[in-house]
Amino acid sequence: MIAETVCSAVAAAGLGIAAVTAYRKRFLAATRIAAYSLVPLGLVMTGVVDWLADTAFSPTAWAGFGVLGLSWVLFTTTRAVERRRGGTRKERKEARASAQRDAVAPAASAPSLGAGTRQSTKSATAPRSDASEDFSDIEAILKKHGI
Repeated sequence: MIAETVCSAVAAAGLGIAAVTAYRKRFLAATRIAAYSLVPLGLVMTGVVDWLADTAFSPTAWAGFGVLGLSWVLFTTTRAVERRRGGTRKERKEARASAQRDAVAPAASAPSLGAGTRQSTKSATAPRSDASEDFSDIEAILKKHGI
């Protein structure tokens, strides 16, 4: 009841100020003041003020706002963790499986991450005759890293 009275008084005062402003030949400012002063009156007439008063003093409504806030916090937390980890569980599982498959180079007979013994049939100083062999090594490395 008091909220409706206060809103009506604010609207009446605003319309009075708008009338004085219009008398001073500042019609644009007077129209803007009148528009602002009619907002509280419109809110009272539509029942929004009653709804807000009922909501403000209702413990159930505040509990509902608390539940909504909790759900928002949980949602944003999971999104932040998902971004930090780099995707969904399915994407991480596929990446792990792909990494295990790529541990062996495509044309190799032994794992690339082996003990490090290297048997070379060609000498290190002999130039390779086929340029595609050089690129195949590079391609294998790029495929291994998923590029």
